Amino acid sequence: MKCNLLFIAALGFVAWGAPATAQQSAMTFFVTSAGPGKGADLGGLEGADRHCQTLGGGGKTWRAYLSTQGANPVNARDRIGRGPWQNAKGEVIATSVDDLHSANNKITKQTALSEKGDVINGRGDQPNRHDILTGSTPEGRAFPADKDMTCKNYTSSTEGSVMLGHHDRNGLDDSAASKSWNSSHPSRGAGGGCAQTDLRGTGGDGLLYCFATN
Repeated sequence: MKCNLLFIAALGFVAWGAPATAQQSAMTFFVTSAGPGKGADLGGLEGADRHCQTLGGGGKTWRAYLSTQGANPVNARDRIGRGPWQNAKGEVIATSVDDLHSANNKITKQTALSEKGDVINGRGDQPNRHDILTGSTPEGRAFPADKDMTCKNYTSSTEGSVMLGHHDRNGLDDSAASKSWNSSHPSRGAGGGCAQTDLRGTGGDGLLYCFATN
């Protein structure tokens, strides 16, 4: 009798857990629950992608939403696949690259979930973690090379600056920049702008957007 009850309980656990597992496996977008811990020094694009891959897993190819500057600039929009993308709960945040970079995208504090399906702290929470590293223009493209907007292409944790977006679409005012998910304001701080303490000082934590390309 005891064995039968345990068997039935196990079946119930599988049945109840199946939908969540299915949604998790279908996840193609998330905000990292944590950064690598060295501020904007991510080990370049390769290191950033590795971080996304480690957290995302699931047999998918994950890429960090980041642009680079210099002789061979990279546009974030060109490296994340074609879409559509959905979060850990199965909610579609954009159907295509153009949709993602339009006013129609569905990125909000409630939908820009971590790889675990958790809501990331935003403005008004303690601590605020809404500044997400992108190094990108509102169109998801690279900035000109005359001013560092990528913390030396994500290799510096001291000097430089990096463009940040607000995953909660909430800033100090009602301007388009304050509400931008990918291009709100550059980092700044006593450490130079790229240190972990600098990122935390303006409401961030060195977090990234990750997209599955397949």
